[in-house]
Amino acid sequence: MINRNRTPSEYVGYGLYLYFSGLSLRRASERLSCFIKRNHVSIWNWIQKHKPKRITSRRKNVFGFVVDETLIKVGSGYVWLWVAIEPIGRRILALSISKERNMFVAERFIAGLVRVNGKHPVSTDGGTWYPQACKFLKLKHHIHSPLEKSLIERAMQYIKDRTECFDDYFPCRLKNCKMEHVMNWLRFFADYHNSELIASK
Repeated sequence: MINRNRTPSEYVGYGLYLYFSGLSLRRASERLSCFIKRNHVSIWNWIQKHKPKRITSRRKNVFGFVVDETLIKVGSGYVWLWVAIEPIGRRILALSISKERNMFVAERFIAGLVRVNGKHPVSTDGGTWYPQACKFLKLKHHIHSPLEKSLIERAMQYIKDRTECFDDYFPCRLKNCKMEHVMNWLRFFADYHNSELIASK
């Protein structure tokens, strides 16, 4: 992956590693300056250029879907962030954003999980939009067990902590923005998170 100024790929990778390890864009830029001078905007552009089409997943290792949603701030407004994790490996299976929270959005999100990972039981909180969505998709549904609740709450807080520290205000000046830059960030974040989990085993 090379940017416009032809930054060597090892520096791009290291800059992204610093950022997704918890540093702000500016802090990552400062640390990277020991090797090469690049500002925080360059690192943001590297994230946007990555554009993973889908989150890396290993279908055969998926044992279920633990799903939840939460509000995050984007610009001057808020959107719903939908998250699905795998309960055994704790990997993030899918992320999505929407302006509404209802059965149709839940169904679309879960249907995307099924297309990539196959049919598995779905665990959710008490949201009324989930049982109907699962019924329509012919999936087994149950309310979170204490363990599943702990896992998804921890994952959601992890994501929110990261966005609230540096990225809750996703910069965009476009009118009627489709927020693709937000999804780029979220997919890249999930890819990095999953890679770290695999590397730690």
